[in-house]
Amino acid sequence: MTTRLTVAQALVRFLAAQYTERDGVRQRLISATWGIFGHGNVAGLGQALIEYGDDMPFHQGRNEQSMVHAAVGYARQSNRLSTHAVTTSIGPGATNLVTGAALATVNHLPVLLLPGDIFATRVADPVLQQLEVPYAGDVSVNDSLRPVSKYFDRVTRPEALIPAALQAMRVLTDPVETGAVTLAMPQDVQAEAYDWPEEFFAERTWVVRRPGADPTELAEAVRVIRSARRPLIVAGGGVHHSRAEEALAEFAETTGIPVSSTQAGKGSLRYDHPQDVGGVGHTGTATADELARTADLIIGVGTRYTDFTTASNTLFQGEGVRFLNLNIAPYDGHKLAGQPLVADASSGLAELTAALRTHRHRVADAYVTEYTEDKERWEQRVDACYEADEPDTRPTQPQVLGALDALADESDVIINAAGSLPGDLHKLWRARSRDQYHLEYGYSCMGYEIPAAIGVKMAAPERNVWALVGDGTYLMMPTEIVTAVQEGIAIKILLVQNHGYASIGGLSESVGGERFGTAYRFTSEDGTFTGAPLPVDLAANVASLGMRVLRAKTVRELREALAEARAADTPTCVYVETETADTVSGPPPAQAWWDVPVAETATRSSAVKARELYERHVSTRRRHL
Repeated sequence: MTTRLTVAQALVRFLAAQYTERDGVRQRLISATWGIFGHGNVAGLGQALIEYGDDMPFHQGRNEQSMVHAAVGYARQSNRLSTHAVTTSIGPGATNLVTGAALATVNHLPVLLLPGDIFATRVADPVLQQLEVPYAGDVSVNDSLRPVSKYFDRVTRPEALIPAALQAMRVLTDPVETGAVTLAMPQDVQAEAYDWPEEFFAERTWVVRRPGADPTELAEAVRVIRSARRPLIVAGGGVHHSRAEEALAEFAETTGIPVSSTQAGKGSLRYDHPQDVGGVGHTGTATADELARTADLIIGVGTRYTDFTTASNTLFQGEGVRFLNLNIAPYDGHKLAGQPLVADASSGLAELTAALRTHRHRVADAYVTEYTEDKERWEQRVDACYEADEPDTRPTQPQVLGALDALADESDVIINAAGSLPGDLHKLWRARSRDQYHLEYGYSCMGYEIPAAIGVKMAAPERNVWALVGDGTYLMMPTEIVTAVQEGIAIKILLVQNHGYASIGGLSESVGGERFGTAYRFTSEDGTFTGAPLPVDLAANVASLGMRVLRAKTVRELREALAEARAADTPTCVYVETETADTVSGPPPAQAWWDVPVAETATRSSAVKARELYERHVSTRRRHL
């Protein structure tokens, strides 16, 4: 039997019938669609979403990139088992997807992109917003999505939708390959009718695999761990994607091996778990970084080993240090010339625990005492950063985090991606649950936080969801506040005003850039941005978009405002202006290096001094072979 539908109608019906299943839990794969309509999709997918609105919920976006961020936030909160689709018109609507697609793919988070495309039949050529490429008639702006998509196809015939849609679902549900998936949809094809086989619309369940370890690799991994005196675990985002937190805790408790975490892996253990030693790398804790410097074995679990984690390959300095990489992706399993253990994180950790328990393997008591005492000293430093002796003064950024930390419980979710906040959060935040700490630091995309908070709140409506943003990232993409207001999505925004790009300003100063072009100030007579701060009222801007705003000028007022916002059942923003590190003590400095090349020759003394320091750090870099 067949059913006559347009291509767009068939796609919507197909997507509504797709499910995932893992550990016996089944759920919708594409639970909703975001859209902004133009001539490239309004008559096709727009009409189809009306036709089948009962099967496919729709959310109206304000910015194409931010719609992707919202979908990605939803997907991460849903453990990659459910996500959203995003449809746009052709031209700028489609190219605005590129940044969001890159973020999704870098972070291995599934999202389905459905950009409109030019006429497949070329009957109107060039169409409005078409990029003409003289050497290739089949190229459109959608081709810019190819390098940032894990799967890309252009549906130029109705019958081509069937294999394209099935391949798209395969990639979205593959724990190794998942990321952004793009199906480019020519606007004439979207509206074309076709006789579809009924089987295409039957419910289909995609089982998300949990592969176990190869016996040979497992035996070698056990041998390597048993031979190590100072092992350290680096927990990455794969721990969360696999829901391997309990398996990691059991492994750490059985062996006594301390657990550090990347930005994506923080929260793999609660902050007060005996084996948790905090963030590792450039933004890590002194405890974790010192353990990393002296470790003879690094056990990476679900980590990509980015430059922040390895301190640009200067962190792991132990004599003869080796790497054991438990990862579901063979590509990551072989990094740093490590011993791969290719498996699902939860399955692999369970197998390792069982094998090591048989051998009654555990690290020496002296090693446990060492990292336990170091951790206690670090927690005292966190307390000092959070403490505010004078509650009627303007807070520092760490004191802002301390006020929220004192209020939050394990049900709160905090979201951040860029600026100076990621460094402070990685070092200082006390994660209380496996999904409380939501940092997008694979792409560190300014503007991610607010739309992602909407996606997270959609996936977990019972949770308090906080978007932590500085003024720089807020100005990049505040528009989805309107969506939160429109749909009554009660996200909380903590907006920190520090008058510029604080993170890059500090980095600029450290590499001889003298904070050039990083402050939000008027220009001075010499043309530099060193005048008075700009008279920008971001709180008023938030209010103009329909969100309730609570202004806090002091630590005391901040605590009260945060408590009021947390109790609110409507979208609410807390606005606070902070003291800068120039006037008061800030968070602990970086505990490990990060390689940002400095000018090799310069006349300004700041750059000359920065280059001298750079060369000293470069000399400690290692290639792990």
